[in-house]
Amino acid sequence: MPDLVVVFSTRSDVEATVVRGLLEAHGLTPVVGPQPPPWPMIVNTLGEIRISVHPTEADEARRVIESHRTELASDKVVRLRDEFEALQQAIGYRFRDRGLLEHAMTHTSKAHEDVSGGVRDNESLEFLGDAVLGFLIADLLFNEFPDFDEGQKSKMKASLVSTSTLARLADHLKLGDHLLLGRGEEKTGGRRKHALLADGYEALIAAIYLDGGIDHVRAFIDREFAELIDDMRHRGGSAGQDYKSTLQEQLQSRNEPLPEYRLLGTLGPDHRKLFQVEVVVNGERLAEATGTSKKEAEQEAARLAIEKLEIPNS
Repeated sequence: MPDLVVVFSTRSDVEATVVRGLLEAHGLTPVVGPQPPPWPMIVNTLGEIRISVHPTEADEARRVIESHRTELASDKVVRLRDEFEALQQAIGYRFRDRGLLEHAMTHTSKAHEDVSGGVRDNESLEFLGDAVLGFLIADLLFNEFPDFDEGQKSKMKASLVSTSTLARLADHLKLGDHLLLGRGEEKTGGRRKHALLADGYEALIAAIYLDGGIDHVRAFIDREFAELIDDMRHRGGSAGQDYKSTLQEQLQSRNEPLPEYRLLGTLGPDHRKLFQVEVVVNGERLAEATGTSKKEAEQEAARLAIEKLEIPNS
């Protein structure tokens, strides 16, 4: 059996998948040995994915690949596809190692569906991002509100790093459009789920930290949270809008019955449990939300209900 010829290499799982599909669409078939891998991609010790073909197909494979590249005026060849370009523009940071960004956007459902075993989910990055975010928000509050006591700053921090807040920030970046999800999560609306958005946002923070260091991630967080910090400053450090009270007061002014909050269940393991809550008014379910506590979930459900009813929340 002749040796296979490497025709493409990358550190990106997504890019490798695109190239594989491109070659197969042009009728190019890999040589399969006695114990074939799922497809002709080999990951070396440096994390580089190599795609190989039979020597007789090498020239055609290279021609197909080159015909789908984008050539700049400088004749520099860039990636076949950069599905994260819009996200990089939105966050104001360009990755040196774009594989880190891809890793941050990879949900566990996507990793579980990958038969090659070469796709890693973003849970470890989420863990790191949670710690980095917590530290930088604490540092930010320490400097912005020096006269506030520990209890006040703790409440402010809890509000800023809550699932609902992170999900809203992620939604503003359209981060959900870039999540790499398994088929099941895709079908069930995973791109809009608050838990997935918040987790992806924390993983993104970790990726920026690993790629660019603490100064770059601090600049990102300063930009992202500037409006929220200003809002807290104008409200004298209040930890956040009390959406439950706003909803109740507005419903009473309309002679509507008081809202009822129902716990639908919990999601995830005990150490990362999320509470799922719905808010019901006069027998009609207005909204549903999740949070790391029942209180947070109820506040987010009330906020969504306010939006649905078009009630001013200030």
